[in-house]
Amino acid sequence: MSEQNNDSFRDMNKKEKVITVAAITLLIFLVVGFVIGLFFFGLAGLFELLGVRYHSIWSLLVFVVSFFVLGIFVDLFFKVFYKITVRNMIGKVNVGFFRFSFDCLSNWLVLFTVDEFMKSITLNLKAEIIIALLLAILEIVFDSDKE
Repeated sequence: MSEQNNDSFRDMNKKEKVITVAAITLLIFLVVGFVIGLFFFGLAGLFELLGVRYHSIWSLLVFVVSFFVLGIFVDLFFKVFYKITVRNMIGKVNVGFFRFSFDCLSNWLVLFTVDEFMKSITLNLKAEIIIALLLAILEIVFDSDKE
């Protein structure tokens, strides 16, 4: 009788583990979807203000997802380069200037790269620079690091 209870307990544990993993996976997808949604609507608004034309909503979605994915890798590289550059620097103004410069450059590089590979969206240089500047400002404002 106790073996039967033990087996049912193991089965319950497996079911609970599957439910827990599924719930965490769903939560991760929701968070990533929310962030991509913010990028999507933010860039759609900026594109409208800057007069950027795109063929369809799907091309804008592909642009945003590509920007997001490529941005993760480029930001990793630029973060390391930034940390190495400013590790011996004194003065908050100098460090802030370098932080803004690195963030702006990384955002522009990602925007330029995604724009060059996509033919359904065409950004002019002015729009790329304005968007890169705005994204750099937002990154600095919302960054939780206290330097």
